[in-house]
Amino acid sequence: MTRPIPLTRALISVSDKTGLVDFAQALAARGVELLSTGGTAKTLREAGLSVRDVADLTGFPEMMDGRVKTLHPKVHGGLLALRDNEEHLAAMEAHQIEAIDLLVVNLYPFEETVAKGADYDTCIENIDIGGPAMIRAAAKNHAFVSTVVDVEDYAAVLEELDANDGATSYPFRQRLAQIAYARTAAYDAAVSTWMAGAIGEETPRRRAFAGTLAQTLRYGENPHQSAAFYLDGTNRPGVATAKQLQGKELSYNNINDTDAAYELVSEFGTEKPAVAIIKHANPCGVATGETVIEAYKRAFDCDRTSAFGGIIALNQTLDAATAEEITKIFSEVIIAPSVDEAAKEVIAKKKNVRLLETGGLPDITAPITTYRQVAGGFLVQDKDNGVITLDDLKVVTERQPSEQELKDLLFAWKVAKHVKSNAIIYVKDGATVGVGAGQMSRVDSTRIAARKAEDMMEAAGLTETPTKGSVVASDAFFPFADGLITAAEAGATAIIQPGGSMRDQEVIDAANERGLAMVFTGMRHFRH
Repeated sequence: MTRPIPLTRALISVSDKTGLVDFAQALAARGVELLSTGGTAKTLREAGLSVRDVADLTGFPEMMDGRVKTLHPKVHGGLLALRDNEEHLAAMEAHQIEAIDLLVVNLYPFEETVAKGADYDTCIENIDIGGPAMIRAAAKNHAFVSTVVDVEDYAAVLEELDANDGATSYPFRQRLAQIAYARTAAYDAAVSTWMAGAIGEETPRRRAFAGTLAQTLRYGENPHQSAAFYLDGTNRPGVATAKQLQGKELSYNNINDTDAAYELVSEFGTEKPAVAIIKHANPCGVATGETVIEAYKRAFDCDRTSAFGGIIALNQTLDAATAEEITKIFSEVIIAPSVDEAAKEVIAKKKNVRLLETGGLPDITAPITTYRQVAGGFLVQDKDNGVITLDDLKVVTERQPSEQELKDLLFAWKVAKHVKSNAIIYVKDGATVGVGAGQMSRVDSTRIAARKAEDMMEAAGLTETPTKGSVVASDAFFPFADGLITAAEAGATAIIQPGGSMRDQEVIDAANERGLAMVFTGMRHFRH
C-alpha cells in the first residue's frame, strides 16, 4: 500500500514533552482524535484538549506502576492491522479494534538516567518496554501508520498533512519508520552497553553501537568520500559538545584533528596553561607556560611550518592577547574551554577560522570504549587512559634524573600518548622541541624528531639545536640501542620509555656509557 493515508486517530505517549501541546493542538485542529496515557494525557487535558485514555480503549486500567498499559491487542492490533487485508479487517470488527494512524512516542529517559549516575535499580526502572514495542509495530506497518519518535519531526508531520490534504505519503512514512527503528536500536544499544558495564562483562557476546546525526559533512577524508558526524550521547567535553562561535562548518578532518588536539591538551588539566597544535592528528607543538600566550608561543616555535593551517587547543580561557598572536598565521580550528569577549572580537576578524568553546575539559582517566572497523568486523578496546606519576617511574641507569629532567620526562610521556607510533618526542623546559611520528622504524622517528629540532633552531634563530639538554620519550621500548644512541648524539640527557625489551640491558648500558639518565614506566602507549 503506497497511497496517501488520511490521519484520523493518533496515540501520543511521550516522556519528553517539548512541543507536545502545540503539536497536539495542531493535530486536533485538523480533526485528529487523540489517544494518550498517564502524564501525557494529563498535560494535554490541562491544555484544554479532548483526550481519550488508552485504558478506555483497552478496557484495562494502567497497572503495575505503569509497567502495563499499552501491551494490549486493541493497541497493537490498531497499529499492526493491514487495512487492505479482509481477514485483518474482519478481526478488527469482531474484536472492536480501532485503527491508529499516527503513533507519537519518545522513550523513558534511560540514557539521561545513566548519565546522572543513577543506581542500578533506578536505571532498570527507566528501561521502556511498551514504547519500543509500539514503535516497532507501527514502523513495521508503515504502509498505513506514521511513527514519530523525535520532537524534531513534529513540524515535518504537520507540513506533510498540509501538503496532502490531511494525509501522509508512503515515502514520508518510510522515512519515519527508518528513524523509528534506528531509535529503538540506539536505545537497546545504550541499555546493553550500560548493563555490560554494570555487571562487569568486559567482552559481551554481542556489542552494539549507536549514534545520533549531528551533521552531514561535505565529504570525508577526501572529496570522493561521503561522510557524517554522529554523537554517541556520552557528552564528553570536546568537539562533540562544543559550541561553534564562528567560522565555516567543520569538515571530517577538522573534527578528527580537533578531537586529537583537545584530548592531548586535556592531559595537562587546568593548573597551568597548556597549548597543543595538531596537524593531521599528530602534535607539531605542545607546551606549557606561565600564561596562555607564553604556552602558545612555545608550542608554535616547535614547528612553525607545520603549525600553519593546524588545530590549536587550549586548556584555559582564550584571551585577547593570545588570540592576537594566534591570528598572525592561519589556523583551521581553535578550541578552548572558554573564550572571553575580547578574544571573540579578535577572532571575528578572521572569518574562516572555526572557533569552538567546550565549557570544560574531559576527565582523561574516565573509562571509555573505543572501536575501529576492519573488514568483516570491528575492534573494541578501552581508551588509553593510562597515567604515569613520579612514583611509577623506575630509574634503571647509574645517573639519577634531575628534578627538571623528571618534570620534562613526565611532560614528554603525556605527549607521547597522543603521537602516532613509532613515537619519539624531545622536550625541554616544558615544551616539545622535536616530534617524530608514525615511522616504521623507531630510530627513524628519533632522527626525524632531531631534524625537526634543527629546523626549529633555524626558524627561531637559536645558536644551537634545542635538543641539547633535552629529554626524550619513546612510546614503546627501544628494541636496540641505536635509537637511544641517536637521541644522545642529538644532545638528549634523559630518556623515558616503557622498558620490557629482550635487549633492555644493552640499552641501559648504552645510556650509562653516555651519562644519560633513563626511567622505565612499565606502560606502553602505542597509537596506530
